Amino acid sequence: MRNAFVRLESLVQLDINRVIKTYREGHRAVDDVSLRVGPGVLGLLGPNGAGKSSLMRVLATITRPTAGTVTWDGVDVARHPDGLRRVLGYLPQDFGVYPNLSAPEFLHYLAAAKGLSGRSARARVQELLNLVNLADVGRRPLGKFSGGMRQRVGIAQALLNDPLLLIVDEPTVGLDPEERMRFRNLLGDLGSDRVVILSTHIVPDVEAVADDLAILAGGRLLHRGPPGDLVRAADGQVWELVVQAADLSALRDRYEVTRAVRTPDGVRVRVLHPEAPAHGAVAVPPDLEDAYVRIVRSAGRIATSAVAR
Repeated sequence: MRNAFVRLESLVQLDINRVIKTYREGHRAVDDVSLRVGPGVLGLLGPNGAGKSSLMRVLATITRPTAGTVTWDGVDVARHPDGLRRVLGYLPQDFGVYPNLSAPEFLHYLAAAKGLSGRSARARVQELLNLVNLADVGRRPLGKFSGGMRQRVGIAQALLNDPLLLIVDEPTVGLDPEERMRFRNLLGDLGSDRVVILSTHIVPDVEAVADDLAILAGGRLLHRGPPGDLVRAADGQVWELVVQAADLSALRDRYEVTRAVRTPDGVRVRVLHPEAPAHGAVAVPPDLEDAYVRIVRSAGRIATSAVAR
């Protein structure tokens, strides 16, 4: 790894200014999104279909925005992509591998494509195989890897050039709980001296590592700020109660239920509502998942109401 002090001497910055991405069929996947991102971990959180992957592809210079600009240290990356590509690490949601290559062979191939010298590549590949817990896989072909193991190879390839901008799209898909924890710790460490964007729909992944949060739904930016700000906005609106399983469906029809856990006494339910939803409901402190559901579903109701009018 490069010296952190040297890297922090010139802080990097990614500016996303009113970016729109519209596909040929007219679907607007990204709708007027603006963000300024500096060193640290930005959690980009949103439901499936929110436009997260479309935005990530624009940031990674894989596709151009329909409108708006993305600049890296003041340079428009659509017009001049090479400067960003040299310092970019990217793990797409659908990461493909060459099934007949081993993990070291695959990483050496990509290291050469990224311009690493032979000696540097050998050291870096071994370092990353140790980092993602794949040092003992030998020459087993990637086609024989589990989904979680292939994802770890994807994480390693994104780090080959020790990037200043690291973009990871749904990176913990297929990882077991221990691997997810290891990867979240790694992201937190990497965010100390570079820009890391973690795009996911899994709230605990963001909660564990992100010091900054952006929520996207329907292609639009709904919230930007520290996770604690979003949680505080839901104070006094989260309730817990126990209902019988037969009554759960009716409760869901009337209220926003964020989770339901079956217990020997019935189903313990968390409900979002300004007032107690039923006799016996107890106010509880909100967590990030409650706050996230609140803002996403509120935006969905507003959008539906606007269409109805």
